[in-house]
Amino acid sequence: MRPDLIFVAHLSVTVGEPIDLGEVVDGHRRIVPILGGTVEGPLLRGRVLPGGADHQILRTPTITELDARYALETDAGERVAVHNMGIRSGAEEDIDALVRGEDVPADRVYFRSQPRLSSAASRLAWMNERLFLGSGKRLPNSIELDIYQIT
Repeated sequence: MRPDLIFVAHLSVTVGEPIDLGEVVDGHRRIVPILGGTVEGPLLRGRVLPGGADHQILRTPTITELDARYALETDAGERVAVHNMGIRSGAEEDIDALVRGEDVPADRVYFRSQPRLSSAASRLAWMNERLFLGSGKRLPNSIELDIYQIT
């Protein structure tokens, strides 16, 4: 059967200055602090809590692996853990511009992810049993991410 996508929410995630760890055994590592943000959507509304981070590996000049862990709080006070793994790729000059903190049009960068959402809240228990897809855009000081449930 062919799956469909159900729009869950749009996240606007404010990020801090990357911590550059340099070239290590498995690639060039950076940690991007997650400072906060908003969550707006038909199935999830609230805020991104501060304290998370995206642990990135720049595998090549055109491919970045993303591994973000952070938490959301709904308008009702429920908490949601997010583990979002993804890939961001594009032309070398576009990826260089992103690393420098410059704005690059979304259609020039492939940014897809597999967010895993989990919650202890009974109202959100359905998240623990579903798979999700993310489509994002990197801005100079934030990430814009649309999350979809895969049916």
